[in-house]
Amino acid sequence: MAEFTVNDLAQLLRECGGEDETPDLSGDVANTQFEDLGYDSLVLFNVICKVQRRYSIQLADDVVVDASTARDLLEVINSRLAA
Repeated sequence: MAEFTVNDLAQLLRECGGEDETPDLSGDVANTQFEDLGYDSLVLFNVICKVQRRYSIQLADDVVVDASTARDLLEVINSRLAA
């Protein structure tokens, strides 16, 4: 399975967070808190649901709370994809 990248995540954030209100994700935002980027837990929940469906993986329910940055979420998703 290919790696889930920050670009993949940015695309899903735009889909789930609304294109018109999306902050600039073109820079190095991997360590920026989702909250600081303008994304709340509902957006992250929707992103996680889409990832689970598209890649047929199961992520822990608390990943929405525990993964506060893109880097955190990418690590969790990629570890499940590698399993």
